Amino acid sequence: MREFALAPALASALTGGLADSVFDMAARNPTLPVLARRLEGGSSAWEEVTAVELRDEVVDVAKGLVASGISPGHRVAVMSRTRYEWTVLSHALWAVGAEVVPIHPTSAREQVEWILRDAGCVAVVVEDEQGVMTVGTVCAALPRLRHVWQLDAGALDHLMARGRFIPLTTVESLRRIVLPDSTAAIAYTSGSAGRPRGCALSHRGLAYPSDTLLAGWRTRAAPPGEQPRILAFLPFSHVYGLMIQVLCVRGGILMGHEPEYATATLSSALRSFRPTYLYGVPMVFEKLYKNFLRTAQQSGRGALFERAARTARDFALAEERHRLGTGPGPGLDLRLQHALYERTVYRRLRDALGGAVVGATSGGSPLSRELSLFYEGIGLFVHDGYGLTEVGGGITVQPLGREKSGTVGQALPGTEIEVADDGEILVRGPSVFQGYVNDEAGTRAALFGGWLATGDIGRLDSEGYLTITGRKKDVIITSTAKTVAPAPLEQRLRMHPLVHQAAVIGDDRPCVGALITLDPEFLAHWRGGLGLPGDAPGRETREENALREEIARAVAAANSTVSRAESIRVWRVLPQPFDAANGLLTPSMKLRRDAIVRHYAAEIDAMYEARTIRRPAPEEPADWQDSDNVFR
Repeated sequence: MREFALAPALASALTGGLADSVFDMAARNPTLPVLARRLEGGSSAWEEVTAVELRDEVVDVAKGLVASGISPGHRVAVMSRTRYEWTVLSHALWAVGAEVVPIHPTSAREQVEWILRDAGCVAVVVEDEQGVMTVGTVCAALPRLRHVWQLDAGALDHLMARGRFIPLTTVESLRRIVLPDSTAAIAYTSGSAGRPRGCALSHRGLAYPSDTLLAGWRTRAAPPGEQPRILAFLPFSHVYGLMIQVLCVRGGILMGHEPEYATATLSSALRSFRPTYLYGVPMVFEKLYKNFLRTAQQSGRGALFERAARTARDFALAEERHRLGTGPGPGLDLRLQHALYERTVYRRLRDALGGAVVGATSGGSPLSRELSLFYEGIGLFVHDGYGLTEVGGGITVQPLGREKSGTVGQALPGTEIEVADDGEILVRGPSVFQGYVNDEAGTRAALFGGWLATGDIGRLDSEGYLTITGRKKDVIITSTAKTVAPAPLEQRLRMHPLVHQAAVIGDDRPCVGALITLDPEFLAHWRGGLGLPGDAPGRETREENALREEIARAVAAANSTVSRAESIRVWRVLPQPFDAANGLLTPSMKLRRDAIVRHYAAEIDAMYEARTIRRPAPEEPADWQDSDNVFR
């Protein structure tokens, strides 16, 4: 077993609840802009809200909650996309000692019913009519549910009007009895397998990672002397997004809200809001890279972009070796090439992100080393970190000046990490959760001696850098008893511009297979660039053959990173992507593997049977070594 911990915590001790930060900031710097919301009518302009304006709105909503019978310890669900009202409402709930229960707005009816019942919610705030209809179908089974408030129907205005006769002293009295170890949120796990479980997170547990990052890493969030600006587009219904909200409000960082992160919408928001720092998941950074490549190819500069990208990675690799003491740094020729591309390519890429971004963080799942080096090489450090719901978001971070691409960094100050003999990552620290709601057995299994068994597997190097290799429950065991971690193969597959998603499978099968979805925007661009002659039927056949060959190259590139026995031998391209709406992705964009296998059971069977049919004789395991594919 290996253990590693950084220096003691840098953050000051929390003395009250999370709502205190709103009141403290209003007292210290009342005119500081802390939130930004888009003006109505689809405008690209943003309206800024000062610290004192936020405090007054939080107080008014808190009064309405009190008038509606919301008391300390009551649980109120919020089922909405990331938007301004989410931040106001959550801090108003914390101000009166209530507990927030985030629910992803696209959750299925059964999930909504389970969470509302399991948490014992007395109220739920939904975003729109669809949310009202979903909750309405399960209300009869929820006798404790008293209120359903709809944001698009003026829920906050309704609450403020209802609470206008409640004195300010009532809210102040309730806020002062909230303790750091009081429960702030019941955050349900993504449920990538089985039913979601509610993680009880204290005010201290949610504040600790944010305060530690602010204390040690805030200087990287904006140019010197400038207020940092962060565009929040990850769902607040997931602990990663919730951590960003807490970090911004506690740190006086101007936070804009963007409920959609479809490519066009997010690109527009980035250009108009001009964030200085980005928080995203690997899918976001992969998509941005593919958009850079597609735009360059459409303008006839594809070859230039690829040369510039290669130079960026080479430059970043040389810089990394220098700062880690294993190399001399970039040579003269490489520095000259990099300087040329800085003027002609890299600056334009940063401009596409708003032109003010100085850094970024990726979380949710590991970011590929190749992509991390690319972003560092164009002047945008993407600090890959690691966290999970049970620790309020953050566990590791890249140390300043000692960043190592391909890892998720080192333990946050004050947090300890061990890797057990079987590779499971164990964590101990102030942000570890209080336990699973209504699940004492599950809590006892996860917590022992102050340590949390994360369910993730990884390794620590001699300097304490952690590398994540997958989830224990995701490890594939083929019928030939070969053990395969799917995440690295999936990560490598997604690096091909045409590949949008990949699910590697193979449990109890004779070899490893993959289900692949295509990036619709890049696919359209790729088809347009083929320029195949001939009539329509013949052209479609040649196009399908070309696409098959292109995906085969992506599979071959992924296979080059593993042994032959671990490589993908069969694959199928699916007509539709995995998404949260069809229950195949979690809110944090992770694959629901069990659901995918069930949903595509017929296609998976056909994929393996097609391979078998082409062989005239019964096969031994060794026969499954030649590459094959099934294209649909």
